[in-house]
Amino acid sequence: MTYKTQLSPWCIIRPQPNMQRLVVARFRRRSDAEAHLQILRQLLPTAPHTIIFDITPDTVNQNSQGAK
Repeated sequence: MTYKTQLSPWCIIRPQPNMQRLVVARFRRRSDAEAHLQILRQLLPTAPHTIIFDITPDTVNQNSQGAK
């Protein structure tokens, strides 16, 4: 996970087929994400969006550290 993504852990995602997800936007505060989600729901009422707290580790860095 990059430093920039660590600073903004709240994400609005759009679920995709096969358990994939598309990160629409990132926010530092949950309240900012909720406000943006409310606008998205008004603009795209049929598209599903969800707020998540993304703390996914960076697997590339973990694999390279384990190989040393």
